[in-house]
Amino acid sequence: MRRLFPVTYETADDKGYEGRQAGPEGREWTLDELADAYAYPPEAVHAPWLRANMVSTLDGAAQHDGRSQPISCETDMRIFGTLRALADVVVVGAQTVRQEGYRPARAREAFAARREAAGQGPAPQIAVISASLDLDFALPLFSDPLVPTLLLTGAGAPADRIEAARKAGVEVLITGEGAAVEPERAVAVLAERGLKRLLTEGGPRLLGQFVAGRVLDELCLTVSPMLTAGDAQRIAGGSALAVPERFELTSLLEEEGFLFSRYSRPRGGQ
Repeated sequence: MRRLFPVTYETADDKGYEGRQAGPEGREWTLDELADAYAYPPEAVHAPWLRANMVSTLDGAAQHDGRSQPISCETDMRIFGTLRALADVVVVGAQTVRQEGYRPARAREAFAARREAAGQGPAPQIAVISASLDLDFALPLFSDPLVPTLLLTGAGAPADRIEAARKAGVEVLITGEGAAVEPERAVAVLAERGLKRLLTEGGPRLLGQFVAGRVLDELCLTVSPMLTAGDAQRIAGGSALAVPERFELTSLLEEEGFLFSRYSRPRGGQ
C-alpha cells in the first residue's frame, strides 16, 4: 500500500469514535495501523455487530463483467484482508461464492496475536447463505477449510440439498421458516455461537436483504474513481425500504482518487 490520507471532517468523539479517523499521512500504513483504524466498536463483544464491505464506481456499479476485482485496487484489497482478519465470521451469498470463486479464509501471521487476544480462532469462519443450496460441496470452501464453513438456509430449502451438504460434512443452520434465510434470525443464530463480529462481503442481493431487515450496523464502502455505465448491480438490491435509513460518516480516507469510507447506524438508532 502506498499512501492514505485521512479526510478532515467533524469528529464524533461523543459517539465513541475518538481518534478513529486519525492516522499516519504520506507513508504506507502498517497492518496494525489499519486494524486499529477499522476495529469493531466495544459493544461488539456483547452484542452482534454486522459490518458490510463493498466497492462501487462513481456511477454506482458494484461489479464489472460480474466481478468486483476490476473496480478495486491494491489498497482496497489490503483493507479487505484487514476486515476479514478482524471478523469472527464472514457472511456471503451463494451467488457471490459462485461468481468470485470463494476459498476458505486463511490464518495470517500478521494478525495472529490480535486474534488470540480477542479470543478468536486463527481465521474467521465463512457462513454461506443460500435458499436453493445450489452449491458444489466438493469445493475447498466446504471440503478443506481451516475452520468449518457454515451453511445458512431456511426450513423450506430442498431436503436433498440439505442432506447432500451434511453428507459432505458441512454444518447446516436453519435460519428461516420458508426456503429463504431471515436476516435478523441469521444474525441472532451466529451471535448465539459466539460469532458477534460479523462481516458481509455481499453480494448485492444479500446486502439488500440485510438493509431491508434493518440489521446492518456499519458499511465500509470504497468509492472507485471509475465509470462503467452498463447495467451492473448496485451494492444493494432487492426490496426498497419504505423510509430511507440514515447512517453517520465515521471515517474517510483517500488514496489516488479512491475513497475508503465508513458509515454506521447512529447510536440508539433503529
